[in-house]
Amino acid sequence: MNNNAELYKDLDRILLTREEIRAKVQELGARITADYQGKKPVLVCILKGASVFFADLIREIELPLTLDFMAISSYGSATKTSGVVRILKDLDNDILDKDVIIVEDIVDSGITLSYLRKILVQRGARSLRIATLLDKPARRKVEDLHVDYMCFDIPDAFVVGYGLDYDQTYRNLPDIGVLSPKIYEK
Repeated sequence: MNNNAELYKDLDRILLTREEIRAKVQELGARITADYQGKKPVLVCILKGASVFFADLIREIELPLTLDFMAISSYGSATKTSGVVRILKDLDNDILDKDVIIVEDIVDSGITLSYLRKILVQRGARSLRIATLLDKPARRKVEDLHVDYMCFDIPDAFVVGYGLDYDQTYRNLPDIGVLSPKIYEK
């Protein structure tokens, strides 16, 4: 997809290129591989936004691992969290005594991940870590949330692409861009 594609017209600017993303995902995969030697982690993809990052990340982890998926919502079609977290799709497998890595696209307010962390700890995960493509600490509302693995620390801007969306659109952009406010301030 080139920069003249239809969806790029809605961006104010490209924040992260596909090449920058690829390099950081490779680094993160190598780090997780080193940290989990001798273990078989369960990677939990938070749908839908983390799916692109998740697919690329698991191919960079050189360990036996298992996959599972959850869908959580606290946004709906809004640009800010409602503060109410709902599980739309739960895990298919038991995580009792497993080393779990939650894979998220972006950590923003932290409300969703804090809620999810508590639930998975209650289910008996041996260890639980969080991996995210993007961290936006300026928006954090949960102070005690620790992100173990992060690719990029980004400014407080509304970003789309590489799995991240606005109203279910822009997920297929291979770069991450700042969405023009004219698109979501209607």
